[in-house]
Amino acid sequence: MSRKPPSGEDFHGVIGRTYAESKPWWPPAKFKDGAPNVVMVVLDDTGFSHFGCYGSSIETPNIDALAAGGLRFTSFHTTALCSPTRACLLTGRNHHAVGMRAISNFDTGFPNMRGAIPRSAATLAEILRDNGYATFATGKWHLAPMAECSAAGPYANWPLQKGFDRYYGFLQGETDQFFPELTSDNHFVDPPGGPEDGYHVSEDIVDKSAGMVRDLTSLVPERPFFLYLAFGAMHSPHQAPQAYLDKYRGKFDAGWDVVREEWFARQQELGVIPPGTRLAPRNPGVRPWTELSTNEQRFACRLQEAFAAMLEHTDHQIGRLVEFLKSVNQWDNTLFIVMSDNGASQEGGASGVLDEMKWFNGIRESVDEAVERLDDIGGPNSHCNIPWGWAQAGNTPLKWYKQNTHGGGVRDPLVMHWPKGIAARGEIRDQFCHVIDIAPTLLDVLGLGQPEVVAGVPQMPVHGVSLKPSFADGAARIERGAQYFEMLGHRGIWKDSWKAVTHHEPGTPFEEDKWELYHLAADFSEFEDLAEREPERLKALIDLWWEEADRHGALPLDDRGPFALFAASRRPGLPTSRSRFVYHPPISHIVTDACPPVARGWTTRLSLEHPEGAADGALVARGSINSGWALLVKDGRLVFDYNEFHHHARLEASAPLAPGAREIVLEVVRRPDGGGDVRLSVDGETAATGALPRLLFMISSTGMDIGRSLSPVTADYAAPFTYPGRIRQVVFEIPDLAAMGEVKAFVRAEMTRQ
Repeated sequence: MSRKPPSGEDFHGVIGRTYAESKPWWPPAKFKDGAPNVVMVVLDDTGFSHFGCYGSSIETPNIDALAAGGLRFTSFHTTALCSPTRACLLTGRNHHAVGMRAISNFDTGFPNMRGAIPRSAATLAEILRDNGYATFATGKWHLAPMAECSAAGPYANWPLQKGFDRYYGFLQGETDQFFPELTSDNHFVDPPGGPEDGYHVSEDIVDKSAGMVRDLTSLVPERPFFLYLAFGAMHSPHQAPQAYLDKYRGKFDAGWDVVREEWFARQQELGVIPPGTRLAPRNPGVRPWTELSTNEQRFACRLQEAFAAMLEHTDHQIGRLVEFLKSVNQWDNTLFIVMSDNGASQEGGASGVLDEMKWFNGIRESVDEAVERLDDIGGPNSHCNIPWGWAQAGNTPLKWYKQNTHGGGVRDPLVMHWPKGIAARGEIRDQFCHVIDIAPTLLDVLGLGQPEVVAGVPQMPVHGVSLKPSFADGAARIERGAQYFEMLGHRGIWKDSWKAVTHHEPGTPFEEDKWELYHLAADFSEFEDLAEREPERLKALIDLWWEEADRHGALPLDDRGPFALFAASRRPGLPTSRSRFVYHPPISHIVTDACPPVARGWTTRLSLEHPEGAADGALVARGSINSGWALLVKDGRLVFDYNEFHHHARLEASAPLAPGAREIVLEVVRRPDGGGDVRLSVDGETAATGALPRLLFMISSTGMDIGRSLSPVTADYAAPFTYPGRIRQVVFEIPDLAAMGEVKAFVRAEMTRQ
């Protein structure tokens, strides 16, 4: 007799009373024989022209070799920002529809900005894992609400809960390349080395990627894998080993006007832009190179050198991964994708920055001061970003940048290489495509349908289409409808080679936006605005934009800046919504979005047992050597150091900290001028007092540690500088939110002034 298993398994054998009366049965392998591997390499803030095979003079020989052996897409589009593009990439849906209209740090209270992908939009990893693939993710995630990325979770939006078997990387939108905040699977880990050991996170994540694949191919070589490798490059901070920095010394001394013309000419030679393309004019705020002072030129060149060094270093890591796949006989049947998530960044401002956090604090970079630290640029003592002029050069021949819906923000490089599956070698594909098309393409290539239900959850429709027909035919028609764009109030829409687009000024009524019209089939760089010549066509596209925006959940439009969005995201129930924080060490590293918000001043109370003898170490450390603060014991004395972009305000106790049970209090009271008055006490007695010139609104992208320091905040110590005593409790108390309005108003005024 046959019985149904209690588990409900779809069993096709026979279950009798004994084995002799029964017939065993095993489910067939979920994956098909010969199923290809998929490697998806995502770069950050890399413009259309930055790869050598797209026109630049920056050396990217490994990416160029992939392009020479496969396909380059020249009309590939993204969302203009990182988290939204990655959400589209992994789900095949438009970003508003999956709750990611901007970066995952925000939750505005509307469905289009939750900072998390809903379960009704399963990721590629979930689908491929259900079909037998091993799934690995390394590098940048930035697809979970950052307030959920502390050791307390919840973990529902971390990589392992979004379909990946293994994960190693960083959860935030950026990280220090020498002192990264690292997560392995579902827990925080320390980097295996520091800059003095030759450590760099790009090398580390490639090593870990290779290790995951090596384990699989050694033990179950029949099983295909999906590797999602997202570098921190080319997002700020631009940091690279010294040899790469040295290589680019003087390479950009001719300036951005000359270099942009050279890259434009090379693009014409390579055929990545069509004949007749015109170079877009300088973006507003980009000055002619010859009008810059000597110091402005020196600073700008060194920042661009760091960018180039980091890109070549990243290219070398991609080459290492390729060579590894060849060494384990996994190359020929691997579909290898390299892409950028948006155009080159505008966050460096007109002159560039030694530390990008200055932009978020409304601090104008003093170029004359910055040139005194030129040799720091690209190393551990900088968190730099390039100026607008070099960013537009990276977006050649296009206008505007990351965040904008013009070509410079949304038109990006895409390379595909697959020896067994793509016969074309070195060919170009110019069909319009969007990042939402990648997931449907991969499922089509792998012979998998889009599931209607995943993990018991009905799935929303996929918005992208397959690009597979273009693999074999450069003239293949990709059947897709209109594609809308919206980012931070900037808007655009493409249909049948026509594009309407508007650059939105925050605070301006949306109905007053000036829309532009371009015929991309004849105007690759969006050079000639046809709005006045074709008003009816423009109106039809604008009307279509509103229809598409409504259909995909892009409404309500929201042009509030980052400060308002951060504030809106501090809803009840999140770590930053409290005014009192009690920690019971030892605890894991605390990410930025879960740290106490100390811009309006704070009080820290520590209860500890201080040991006899040498007992130096970090008590509390927040940030990095580029900006942050630390309370520590150094040479037996209490020290408080507030690091405002390498300007240190330092207090030191006059007497050594006595052994035994101690109560330490650090009080920082914000002054009306934006600075702070500091008092450090031990057991109720004042140990030191001082003043801070400025309290920063955003301190650092590196979070906080108790009893140790992930990254040094001051040259007084080297990480991890673990405190040998016992810290029983640490309490932070924050003043009420009334002072926060003053902080944000000051920063907004400074940014407007710039």
